[in-house]
Amino acid sequence: MKRKYQELLEELLSLFPCVAILGPRQCGKTTLLGMLPDRWKRYDLERMDDRSFIAEDPDLFFRLNNRFVAIDEAQVMPNLFPALRVAIDAERESVGRFIVTGSSSPEIVKAISESLAGRIAVIEMAPLAWKEIETGEGAMSALLDDRISPMDLQDKPAHADRIQRVHQYWMHGGYPEPWLRKQDRFRSLWMDNYVQTYLQRDIVALFPGLNREKFRLFIQAMSGISGQIINYANLASTLGVSGHTARDYLEIAHHTFIWRTLPAFTPQSIKRIIKHPKGYIRDSGLLHFLLKINGIDALLSHPMKGASWESMVIEEIIRNHKAAGIPADFFHYRSNGGAEVDLVIERPGRILPVEIKHAQTIDRRELRGLKEFIKDYSCPTGVVIYNGEKIQPLTENIIAIPFTAL
Repeated sequence: MKRKYQELLEELLSLFPCVAILGPRQCGKTTLLGMLPDRWKRYDLERMDDRSFIAEDPDLFFRLNNRFVAIDEAQVMPNLFPALRVAIDAERESVGRFIVTGSSSPEIVKAISESLAGRIAVIEMAPLAWKEIETGEGAMSALLDDRISPMDLQDKPAHADRIQRVHQYWMHGGYPEPWLRKQDRFRSLWMDNYVQTYLQRDIVALFPGLNREKFRLFIQAMSGISGQIINYANLASTLGVSGHTARDYLEIAHHTFIWRTLPAFTPQSIKRIIKHPKGYIRDSGLLHFLLKINGIDALLSHPMKGASWESMVIEEIIRNHKAAGIPADFFHYRSNGGAEVDLVIERPGRILPVEIKHAQTIDRRELRGLKEFIKDYSCPTGVVIYNGEKIQPLTENIIAIPFTAL
């Protein structure tokens, strides 16, 4: 399966000396490195032989291997990055020389910002998006390309026949191995091992002073607040920790790619820091495992159904932006009067509000928040993602798009 990130990686290698690929474990980073041409040498720092070979003298390693070198799980060797900077600066104008990957963002991002600023491009990789499973032309292009208006999509096919596959994807999430194996018992065991590996190896290695039992309880608690406005005081009370610790836990989860925090949209960027953010577990399959939802029937009757669907659609849109290398910021919106918009996509010169519904029909009375946002911020268009069978205009500047059409 060709990942959308492959084209972005090729483009960035033609522009920068080094590219970093960051993302959660098992999202496909190592497989992407396996797609490189044969001239590339690949090293995995979680293998003792490779780590010992490079760690003995990183400067000498890069002098002997000064191009076409890919290093997997680079965050386990922080002293690699100063040596990499020296190697890049020795041939500053040469591009496409090095690739590093990392599963745990805080350590590697710190190393990049301190040692490699201006010398490296970063790809944030995720598990499989729906658009990578169901390939073909779709309406997602209107959400990514500023030259295309969503209102121009009315004649595009809606692919209503994909509705069952969409729900299967929503139920099981996008981690490649359990998705491709398609065995319920394997998925359950894989997810359990994934969570244990994240807690017992990654988190312990990155944050050795962390209270592991408290953080384990926090991961479980995150499933209950996924898709909601975050109340740090309530979360802290549930866990029996301080509000400061609750914030730290969410930061750790966000920067290790398990959780995504969506700040609140306001015209003044400083207020985005003050207003309450929204957040969700990034992969719907992981969320449903933590909630112990074992099938689509149970999911459709679960109180978290709406929040889970909304989060999955938001993540699909963000993953497609990241895979295409399109810079954008993502927010949720809630006015003082209680009007809400699920997702606001902000790019230079364009703000696109998106409302998300699991329903097959749209009650126009539920569009108050979207209409208010469009009026207040002079947006040319608003979008509703839903489960209907056709792309259709709801007003002169709001269009409904089935998720299957994306």
